Amino acid sequence: MNTALHHGAFSWSELMTSDPKAALEFYTGILPWDGHTADMPTGPYYMGMLGERPVAGMMALPEDNIPTAWGFYVTVDSVDEALAKAESLGAKRVMDPIDVPTVGRLCGFIDPQGAFVNIITYEPMENPDP
Repeated sequence: MNTALHHGAFSWSELMTSDPKAALEFYTGILPWDGHTADMPTGPYYMGMLGERPVAGMMALPEDNIPTAWGFYVTVDSVDEALAKAESLGAKRVMDPIDVPTVGRLCGFIDPQGAFVNIITYEPMENPDP
């Protein structure tokens, strides 16, 4: 069972930066990753791969108010419900929910302590336990 796909689990690491292509070149130079680029609705998405398995992503900063940093995704059953609950508890939305084909629905917010986090509801996967 892939626990990363369950509600409340950290499931993906992603670097948001002004130059994701250069970041991928850096990390593939120091880690045993191969680079892969995919076209996404937000622009090119760069991934570090271990063999056929993606292990981390890199993308351009989606908003001016998000700092360059490694961030994480937490799996939730419903992005819209979790975002509404987070906002009711004082979170500030910084990235509206979007649907990424073949991946899922995601968004980002800043929690009341000032930390940025992404949440995601994955699309059903043919093989969730690679």
